[in-house]
Order: sequence, then C-alpha cells, then structure tokens
Amino acid sequence: MSLTRRLGIELPILQAPMAGVQGAELAVAVSEAGGLGALPCAMLTPETMADELQRIRAASARALNVNFFCHTPPAPDEAQLARWHRALAPFYAEYGLDIDSMPAGGGRRPFDHDACDALEPFRPEVVSFHFGLPAPELIERVKGWGAVVLSSATTVEEACWLEAHGADAIIAQGLEAGGHRGMFLTEDVTHQLGTFALLPQLVAAVSVPVIAAGGVADARGVSAALALGAAAVQVGTAFLCCTEATTSALHRQALQSEAARHTALTNLYTGRPARGIVTRLMRELGPLSEAAPAFPLATAAIAPLRSAAEAVGSADFSPLWAGQNASACREVPAAEVVRELSAGLS
Repeated sequence: MSLTRRLGIELPILQAPMAGVQGAELAVAVSEAGGLGALPCAMLTPETMADELQRIRAASARALNVNFFCHTPPAPDEAQLARWHRALAPFYAEYGLDIDSMPAGGGRRPFDHDACDALEPFRPEVVSFHFGLPAPELIERVKGWGAVVLSSATTVEEACWLEAHGADAIIAQGLEAGGHRGMFLTEDVTHQLGTFALLPQLVAAVSVPVIAAGGVADARGVSAALALGAAAVQVGTAFLCCTEATTSALHRQALQSEAARHTALTNLYTGRPARGIVTRLMRELGPLSEAAPAFPLATAAIAPLRSAAEAVGSADFSPLWAGQNASACREVPAAEVVRELSAGLS
C-alpha cells in the first residue's frame, strides 16, 4: 500500500507542524487541499489541544497529523542558569528589564499519558514525534486506535532506531529544514546532512517509507525528492506566510526580505539547535552558545526580551524559524501552495 493511501491523503504533501506560527486553520486548509495538515502540540496544554482538535474536526473530515515532542525535561542547573543570566544581562539592562526577575521554566512538554488521554477521543489518523519516540506503552496506545506513527531522523542511525522502535514511516530531516533539529542520538551538529544527501541513505537503510523534509519549496523539489526514493515530502517554510498561518508581521517581513537568505542553527531560543533567520541575539552571542541552558529551559528568559523588542517593532530577540529556502513564502492561501507543490504529479 502506498504511503499516501495509508495516510488517507490524495497528494504526497505533508505540512510540517510548526509550533508558534499556526493552529487549526492552517492544518484544515492543507488537509482540505489534499495534503496532510498538521497540528503542533508541544506548546499546548491537553485542554488547549482538545479545543484545537475540536475546531479541526468540526471543519474537516480529512486526515490529520498531530505532532508532539519526546524530550526528557532536564533538571534545572543553577550554575548554568547563572551563566545564562550573565549572558543576557546587558540586553535586559538595555530594555530596562529586571534581570533578577528573569522567569524560569520550560514551555514545551513531552508526549505523556495526560496528552494521550486528551488525544484519544479524536483518534487522529497520524501521530508524529520529534526527538525520537515516546515510551513503548504510549506507542501501543496510539497504534491501538489505528494511527500511523511518524518521527524525524537526521542520521542513518536515528532512522534505524526509529524503525526498530515502532515508526511506520520516517521523516528524513535535512540540514536545510527550519525549526528544531530532530536529532536525538547525537548532539554533534557535524553529523547533520543535507536533505538530498540524507534521503537516499535512509531509503537504503530502512524498509519503512521515507518522507523528505528540508529545502523543498516547489514542484521541482518535490519531484527530485520522489526521484531519490521519498514516498512523500514534508514542507514547512513555504506555508509560513500563508493567510491561514499565525506567523507574526515581523516574522513575515523577515521571511520576504533579503534577511531570509541568512539562516543558522541556534540553541539560544530554546536550548536545542533549531534553524532560523539570523537575529541580533544570534550575532552577538554566537548562534550556538554554551551559555544557553538545556532544552527547553532557555525559552523563558528570552520571552521578556522578545516582548520588549517586538513592542518597538524589532525582531532582535524573536525566533524567526525558517529553512534555507524561503523563496516560496507568499501571502497566499495554503491550498495554492499545495497546488503548486503538487504540479506535475500524476
């Protein structure tokens, strides 16, 4: 059975789940256009997730992907947090913020039984994960209602691990992709490969279908990925400026400017490497810094800086997630993006 048929979709186009820049509306639009819409849930409480899923189910009977993180929440390291305070102190002072009231906390939760309890009544057709897979009993619960399980791999070793631990299909996340790297067996970014180097290696290494992600922005990219053995593609950046996305005005402006040509991996916004447009914060602290605490503990301290800067029209401290190819970012309905990506497919 083809992957598209198994996923219950017409086109081999998956919308990447993008926390913070989308909700139900984008997921519905992509699914209704024949692709697979996605709802990112790592930043949602179970109650908020249920509300979003109710909106989606009320608007569409099409297949849906619901996405979660699988990280292990770290214990706070006081010495590390003190280093983070020192690194951010000059920026706090610049905006008249009190460094001693710098917030702490996470902001992103891993998939657990509470999330699964809230998810099960909706029985989504696809459940996907980032940073590996959850505990085996959670995978069993998800598969028990018939869901297809996806997860991201950034190396051959990760792909083989995912297949051995229950993934039904694997997303080959190339280095070009925007947002968080799905890496979970290594923290060394030198192991990360570009999409069209990674994809054929994963296709050769595993027996489950492989989905290409990273740098795909038009029909030519889709065709190239399929020619290299991908069963489908997952696209994120091209949807960021769609009318259904909740991407901020500052983020949209950056995506459609020359600034989008310069992206980098950074751990400053959350504590894990993620690709985004280079900002002042990344330039002045270095995009990858040992001062940043473990994921997701870096997030809370950035929030006051982001709010203060955005209030005066600056994205200096905003996470402007984007892949290396933002050429397709336009203010158009998501259905148009899906049509353009699938042009020429038989």
